Amino acid sequence: MNIHYLGHSAFEIVTNGKKILIDPFLVCVPNYKPENICDIFVTHGHGDHLGSSINISVKTGAHVTAIFELANYCAKKGAKTIDMGLGSWRNYSWGRAILVPAFHSSSTPEGQYGGCPCGVVLEIEGKIIYHAGDTCLNSEMKVIGELYQPDIAMLPVGGKYTMDIEHAVKAAEWLQTTTVIPMHYNTFDAIKVDIEEFKHQIREIGKVPVVLGAEECIEG
Repeated sequence: MNIHYLGHSAFEIVTNGKKILIDPFLVCVPNYKPENICDIFVTHGHGDHLGSSINISVKTGAHVTAIFELANYCAKKGAKTIDMGLGSWRNYSWGRAILVPAFHSSSTPEGQYGGCPCGVVLEIEGKIIYHAGDTCLNSEMKVIGELYQPDIAMLPVGGKYTMDIEHAVKAAEWLQTTTVIPMHYNTFDAIKVDIEEFKHQIREIGKVPVVLGAEECIEG
């Protein structure tokens, strides 16, 4: 399994020839070609997370998995969709996934209610990956840590709209994860951070920071 960072909060996960996208806002990778995509997960309706999900689904036939209201919105725009609520596993050809709480807001590009925001936990090749979406630090992360103990956590660190570095470090502790990939930072001036400080603080608690540039990847 390879995990490719596509900038901001967007990731591509490749497993056994299948590709999964999460929050494909692709401004950081303008030359990215979405090929052989089987599934797309969208954590909430804001444009910097919904991104190109609908267009990719229409062109490739990939299913967009999202919370009920957001999935319905995508379906009306022509996407193939899988609507879910929080708190139960769904099986896929490559593994399984569950939507979990995130504390944020969610609206579509037209300003319609986009359902509750969420994070997603994926089980792929025996590994647990947690993408937090946009969220503040919250006690649900203790539950996620207790139940799933993610091997890899993708956490927002940019502050202002989400957790900042200090709170992301505490989240990493609560999640009982070993590897932390920062996201949702330095894309815009409002979320500029010193990512070296993140690396320092994560190492201080015995975790492994993995800071990726756009289009860089790690093996999961």
